[in-house]
Amino acid sequence: VQLQASGGGLVQAGGSLRLTCVASGRPLRGYHMGWFRQTPGKEREFVASISRGGGGIDFGDSMKGRFTISRDDAKNTMYLQMNSLEPEDTAVYYCAAKTILTSPYNLWGQGTQVTVSS
Repeated sequence: VQLQASGGGLVQAGGSLRLTCVASGRPLRGYHMGWFRQTPGKEREFVASISRGGGGIDFGDSMKGRFTISRDDAKNTMYLQMNSLEPEDTAVYYCAAKTILTSPYNLWGQGTQVTVSS
C-alpha cells in the first residue's frame, strides 16, 4: 500500500488543522494505522493510532483531549483532527500502516509539515 499524507500548513496557536492520509494500491481496511511526528534533531514521536476496523484508538499523552483520529475505509482514508494547536505541535507529520497489531509500523507515507505560530 502507498500512503499519501496532506493537510499540513501554517496555523496560529489555538487553531485547528485536519490531516488526511490516503491509501492506494490496497484497501485501507486491511491495515492498522497511525500518525507520528518528528522535528529536526528529535526522535520520531507517536501521535495517534487506530486499529483495523476502528475499534482501538490510542493517543500520545500530549495529544489526548486535543486530537481525534478516524478512518473511512470506504474512501481508503484516515484523518487526524488537531484542535487547540500549540507551537510545540510544530513538526512533520507522517502516516503509517501495518498489518500485524503487535509489530512495528512498516509502511510510511511522506510527511506533511505542520507549523503552529505563537
